[in-house]
Amino acid sequence: MAGGCGCCSWKNRSTLTVQWLYSFHMVLLKILRSLFPLILLVIPGKIISQEQAFKFEFGLESNLKFLSLEKAAAYDTIQWVNVNTNEDTWARNDEGIVCYGNPIGVVRSQKQYENFLLHIEWKHMEPGGNSGVFVWSKAVPGQNRLPDGVEVQMLELDWVKLNERDGKKPPEAYVHGELFGVGGVEIVPDNPRGVRSKSIENLCKPRGEWNTYDVICVDGVIKLSVNGTFVNGISKSSQKKGHICLESEGAEIHFRNLRLVELPGNSKN
Repeated sequence: MAGGCGCCSWKNRSTLTVQWLYSFHMVLLKILRSLFPLILLVIPGKIISQEQAFKFEFGLESNLKFLSLEKAAAYDTIQWVNVNTNEDTWARNDEGIVCYGNPIGVVRSQKQYENFLLHIEWKHMEPGGNSGVFVWSKAVPGQNRLPDGVEVQMLELDWVKLNERDGKKPPEAYVHGELFGVGGVEIVPDNPRGVRSKSIENLCKPRGEWNTYDVICVDGVIKLSVNGTFVNGISKSSQKKGHICLESEGAEIHFRNLRLVELPGNSKN
């Protein structure tokens, strides 16, 4: 009888079907992974997280209704959730937390915030160190692994020396609390440097010394104080609510004494 064994044909079709389903499964996971960075990838026999899922506590928050410097119970700890860094990117010390800078990415606040006062102290440990805080962010990484929002820049002072172009140094204001929209977020700069806003005075301290940022974020307006003096601001942010993100961008930076006071929101936002 011609035509061969039917069971062999069935086995070949079955193998091809399994291979096709597996390929389709992997393509689908790739699409989902690009849309949802923390999704768990399910492969037969394994569960793999694209990014390590971890949380930690750092800083305290309150609001105007319950704010009382005499009552510690008026403050809640702030929860931070990994977006696309590693657990060993971050560590605790006696003063606060340390970010070692690799890989490039962020952790985000568990909550979203609209109007708030933010106090944070930071110091770089390496020449030309790069980091920052994102406010009003969706906390979804872009192609450069960083999210959208408005970035409050934290660059170490030697950055300008290490990034000369054609024998010219970038302006020192670039390292000192520059404010700018990222990921499609638009702003109007108080002190324009192109589409960014630069500080009007350089009050930043060099590596190994603590800097203090006080950031007021209200209805699309941001005002930044550096070491006790207001030096920069933006207005008309196209995004006015979102997560706060701490940035890891290639260099060790220390953070301490993060305090946040949530302010009343705007129903239009």
